Amino acid sequence: MKRIKLKINFKDKRGSIKDLFYKKNINHIAVIKSKRGALRGDHFHKRTTQYMYITKGELEYWYKKRTSKQKSKMALLKEGDLIMTPPNEMHALKITKNNEFIVFTTGLRGGKDYEADTFRFKPTIIRN
Repeated sequence: MKRIKLKINFKDKRGSIKDLFYKKNINHIAVIKSKRGALRGDHFHKRTTQYMYITKGELEYWYKKRTSKQKSKMALLKEGDLIMTPPNEMHALKITKNNEFIVFTTGLRGGKDYEADTFRFKPTIIRN
């Protein structure tokens, strides 16, 4: 997981603009809404990179490299956070507040390809 710091690219009296991406080839975009207490993920992608931008609420993002023997780590993501999930990173989400986030994907993920590069695992990497 890589947390991406966003900067203001333009600002005037009307407000500001932050570029989430510049010169990136995005293959799929999805808006995901989740209720507090929901669990998502528990999978990894072999070739796909995903970016998550939190637009509302918050969640615990649990992650670890697929080949790592170490325990999973957790990052608390809040509104305005942007993170990148590289290939072969196991990830799982624990929704701590009703939320909404946008997932931007480079690689297979949408439509009929939704599960083409998704590999699920058990048990969960979410720890209490």
